[in-house]
Amino acid sequence: MAQFEKAQDVKRKSDLAQIARALEVYYQDNGKYPASNSYKINITINGVLTALDWGSNQFSPYMDILPKDPSKSRTYVYYSPSGNQTYYLYASLERGIKDTQACSGGICASLSTNGIPTETCGGASSICNYGISSPNTSP
Repeated sequence: MAQFEKAQDVKRKSDLAQIARALEVYYQDNGKYPASNSYKINITINGVLTALDWGSNQFSPYMDILPKDPSKSRTYVYYSPSGNQTYYLYASLERGIKDTQACSGGICASLSTNGIPTETCGGASSICNYGISSPNTSP
């Protein structure tokens, strides 16, 4: 079971790294990061601001498919404060603090700074304990 959890966590880290690269290209094209709403990436599609579902193919040309958490009970979290000059991406690692890259203390400190509830990565046991952010801030 531990190997399966480790593999799922490796996928989560890889997904967030891919999303971060796509967000940087988006920033280069638009001078800002996408907006956020309901902890999802929001972009304008046909003149309408649209929250992209994790697993959707609407973030083209930046990504073919916007990855989603491999577990149905967990979800990724995207947040970009007003002005969209920074962003935060979070996941819930199954191995939690056993993973050396997990946020110290188990919950990413920037969550409470940004007003993001710590339970948004899934159910009650799926706290956001791994984060990636824009280069001008820290998770």
